[in-house]
Amino acid sequence: MNDSSITKYIDIQDVQQAFATPKGEFLALTDINLSVQKGQFVTLIGHSGCGKSTLLNLIAGLTTPTQGSLLCANKEITGPGPERAVVFKNQSLLPWLSCYENVYLAVERVFGPSGAVIGRAAESKASLKERTMSALEMVGLSHAAFKRPGEISGGMKQRVGIARALSMEPQVLLLDEPFGALDALTRAKLQDELLQIVAATQSTVVMVTHDVDEAVLLSDVIVMMTNGPAATIGETLHVNLKRPRSRIDSAQDSAYQAYRSAVIDFLYNRQSHVEKTH
Repeated sequence: MNDSSITKYIDIQDVQQAFATPKGEFLALTDINLSVQKGQFVTLIGHSGCGKSTLLNLIAGLTTPTQGSLLCANKEITGPGPERAVVFKNQSLLPWLSCYENVYLAVERVFGPSGAVIGRAAESKASLKERTMSALEMVGLSHAAFKRPGEISGGMKQRVGIARALSMEPQVLLLDEPFGALDALTRAKLQDELLQIVAATQSTVVMVTHDVDEAVLLSDVIVMMTNGPAATIGETLHVNLKRPRSRIDSAQDSAYQAYRSAVIDFLYNRQSHVEKTH
């Protein structure tokens, strides 16, 4: 089946995730059912401890569910794969390597000799170098390609992480609060850049965030998680705002404000009430 014909590109069915602790089993997630269409931008939002990152790690294949199944393009997710690239909240760059070298590592793993492991023909070194520079150009870092992480700003480091993920040409981009540690102006700039990148690559995106405005600005679908433990999906909100989106125009848009209010109502009224009653 061609990927373009798959309605449920990511399909999560009856997933439960528990962890063993010294005090016994801790149930982090329960009854998770979620479908993500190809090309959608989906955000996971909720209070701290609601299992957002746990769910993202399950989609990435970094952990295995205690119960249930996760599918990507009709194939069961049994571990990490190059079709699903992750950008973590900390940049996870190797400090002794340049920005170029950090990205090249991922490019070589997927498109170089070791790519044969995942069924890809090895490309020439010239092609690998071209892929690496193209990814850096996409995030506006050509000028800093040969600087080390310690020589660039936090926002630029996060761009390198995004470039590294994009360099693998993933079908799914998984973002775990990639802008959470940045100042407001840098965060806004990178959000705008991410909108442009996703529009150009047509990637399917699942992103964890705590920021309501970020969720509404970027998303096609906002998945609101209930409080943990035993967190689940409380509500799913479809954001029907035209693209391309402008943060300036959105601030004056009544529909944008209505979506924003709906998320705030769920997180800070209903979920806060639940927390107080337990």
